[in-house]
Parts: sequence; structure tokens; C-alpha cells
Amino acid sequence: MRVISGIYGGRVLRGPSGARTRPTSDRLRETLFNILAPEIGEDTKFLDLCAGTGAVGIEAVSRGAGFVTFVDKARKACGLIEENLDNLKVPEEKTEIFCIESEKFLAKYTGRVWDIIFYDPPYAEPYDDVLDAVGGAENSPLDAGGVLIVEHHSKNFVPDEVGELRRWRLLKQGETCLSFFERR
Repeated sequence: MRVISGIYGGRVLRGPSGARTRPTSDRLRETLFNILAPEIGEDTKFLDLCAGTGAVGIEAVSRGAGFVTFVDKARKACGLIEENLDNLKVPEEKTEIFCIESEKFLAKYTGRVWDIIFYDPPYAEPYDDVLDAVGGAENSPLDAGGVLIVEHHSKNFVPDEVGELRRWRLLKQGETCLSFFERR
């Protein structure tokens, strides 16, 4: 696993041991960030939910995102994210890590807003709570005009609309899909 492009491009990331964490593949991350490239700049706030190794959020900061928030419920994953950030020497003022479930994080930190939210839960977990929290009209953590991307298995149902969210693109690579949502 490596950083695809940007200031940390080509650098190797430490991956998880065992099969509990399913990192987003290099190929899928490259496709994702080719689509997101026009949206990422020095003022971009990026939220990586169920961050695992931190590869997606690290790719965002490598490509110029101003600030990245990593959220994962597993302490080992949070430690791995911190280790990857330290190894790359990512400035501490550009990132933060929360070791908490995504739903609890969104409930606890209402009022905070991100431009891009990437959500990649374990395929067996339901998506509803996070989609409802992001798509809800009040206190949505997604900025108006922002993008929510949900990574999911092609057989998992993800609705086209949830509250103020509308899916505008569905990308499939193998058995993995990326659903792109915008706030209406």
C-alpha cells in the first residue's frame, strides 16, 4: 500500500495485520482522487470515517487538502494512522485522529462541517445511521456543495437519496462501489 500522488506520492504506508481491516485499494483510491481533484485545495476539510489505515485521508492531505480528520473505532487502527502520519512527517496541525464509532463521532461533534466526507464501513455494517446524520437538514456535517463518498460492496443496497443527499454518481470496480452524494 502506497500514497498514489501529491507531496507524499510513492511513499509506502504500513498496512494492517490480519483481515479485519480492508484498506481501499491503490487503484480505487487513484480513481477516487482523479474524480475529486477539482474539489481539493488548501481550504478543503476532509473527513475520513472508518479510516482504517488512514490511506484515503493521507491521500487527501498529500494532494493538498488543508485539514483531514480521521475517525475509527479500533484503537489499533488509530495507532496505525498515527504511525503512518508520523512516518510521512505530516504536520500535526493538518490532521486529527478520533478513536470513536462514526455515528457517535457525528452525534458528539455537531456544528463541525467538512467539504468532503469519505465513509468506508465494514461491508457487513449498516450505512443508515451515518447517511441519516449526513443527509439530515439540521446540523449536517457536510458543507453545502460538499461531497459524501460511500465505499460499499456491489451487493449492498445504498439508496439514491437520503434526506438532503442525492447520489450523482455510482462507480464500480470489481465488487467494490463508490457512491458519490451531494447535498441539495
